Amino acid sequence: MTGRLLALGGECVGYWTEGEPQPLAGFIKRYPHIPRVSDKRRLLHDSTVQLILTAAIPCDRAAIAIEAMRAGKDVMTDKPGCTTVEQLGALRRAVTKTARFWSVTYGRFETAAVTRALELVGLGAIGRLVQTIGLGPHRLNRHLRPAWFFRRDAYGGILCDVGCHQIDQFLTFTGSKNAEIVSASVGNFANHGDADFEDFGEMLLRSESGCGYARVDWYTPDGLANWGDGRLTVLGTDGYIELRKNIDIAGRPGTDHLFLIDHKSTRYIDCGCAERPYYANLIADVLDRTETAMSQNHCFKVMELALQAQATAARLGG
Repeated sequence: MTGRLLALGGECVGYWTEGEPQPLAGFIKRYPHIPRVSDKRRLLHDSTVQLILTAAIPCDRAAIAIEAMRAGKDVMTDKPGCTTVEQLGALRRAVTKTARFWSVTYGRFETAAVTRALELVGLGAIGRLVQTIGLGPHRLNRHLRPAWFFRRDAYGGILCDVGCHQIDQFLTFTGSKNAEIVSASVGNFANHGDADFEDFGEMLLRSESGCGYARVDWYTPDGLANWGDGRLTVLGTDGYIELRKNIDIAGRPGTDHLFLIDHKSTRYIDCGCAERPYYANLIADVLDRTETAMSQNHCFKVMELALQAQATAARLGG
């Protein structure tokens, strides 16, 4: 998040963290020029600061965002933006009262293939959109995970934490402003020693514009040369698009692989020239008070549906 904004000309005036979280060493190594402050109020009360970023423990992000908005700052937070319905309600009230915006970053903002796929769908390349199928596997890397990572009250559950990516993706591709959770399930099949942890989740979504299925898990095997073989299939009446976001296990190097299958052919499309416009649009929104990166209603709706899916999910295994 910081790196993208710096690359676009932003200036990070400082950072604050409570304690010494595991990612801190890597952040310091990557950005040695950014000063650490001992009191977060120095950043909140700095009139030159326009945007606060947070990637705190998920259950703490809402409070940080609300405090920042009350101090007159816009907020960009890592996903999930909150972990409870009560937090989401408080965020809604803070946005209304302060006229600041609250934006949550999702995986599609880092994936050029998604940008290209959205363009193709918009051009009618696969006809009328019918369904999306999103797969979000992750590597557990247990030895790197702090204790809070396995506490459901801290991370919010797998459909809140990881599933919100998939809901954002579904709403975006179908152009839906609302949707319903038709069914949802979560389970713990491989980590029985961690009673609060969920290593598998799935959900069915439906809107007036399409249907969706999503599966998320923490089962990526060590033999894969990437943290997860994330995929998206977008089905239309005249064809379909498949994205292999992080790796092509068929052998092509790199990321952002897109395949388009229609009535004419099956072809691979290079996404190297596709943009990742979220961060540039976010900067414009801060300056112009617009909503080009993500509408505030969309941001709220994603987390609302993720929390609903989590709350209503059937419990499987473990």
